[in-house]
Amino acid sequence: MRGIDKGLGTCEICHQIVTFPPRGADDNTAICPRCGHCVHPRIPYSIQQSWAFIFASIIFYIPANMLPMMHVYSFQGVQSDTIISGVEFFIESGSYFIASVIFIASIIVPITKIAILIYLLISVQKKSTKRRQERRRMYIITEIIGKWSMVDVYVVSIMVALVQFGGLTTIKAGAGSLFFLLVVVMTMLAAIRFDARLIWDTKESDEQWCC
Repeated sequence: MRGIDKGLGTCEICHQIVTFPPRGADDNTAICPRCGHCVHPRIPYSIQQSWAFIFASIIFYIPANMLPMMHVYSFQGVQSDTIISGVEFFIESGSYFIASVIFIASIIVPITKIAILIYLLISVQKKSTKRRQERRRMYIITEIIGKWSMVDVYVVSIMVALVQFGGLTTIKAGAGSLFFLLVVVMTMLAAIRFDARLIWDTKESDEQWCC
């Protein structure tokens, strides 16, 4: 028996246990007696918001890979590198570890996170009862690996600061870094707005709790 079946929930702010009005009431929300926060049985419009952020991240991911991440200005001219060309540069220079880190953080991690979230959203909408524990672990993985998506942005920002300090060469962040940052933010918001408790809400009677 779940807490929600007994009309119980948890405040998102202070984690106080609250009691919801009976099912079918005009207002299914409750006010936390400790902090006064408005508590919902499930995140309102969780699926719709997650889908919106996922679609936005996919749109931003295209220019993030096509546009340069940074521009290097030196006496030899200007060199602009995208994510892929940057990985190729480190491979050619023998820095295989750096190339692999950037490739995993900038290519593998975002695609994996988007794919997992899409799978979770589809399975929840289909009210699937299969592999619930595996889907829960998959959601936890998206939260763990999400922060590693920022590695490429960190590399660009650090290189800009260090090279500017050196004074011999100038490095400026390209438009690709901005779009990649937006991809990271959108996937983080998609994961935050996805209510993992929906994985266990598979009965038709649970629909009134979801929005």
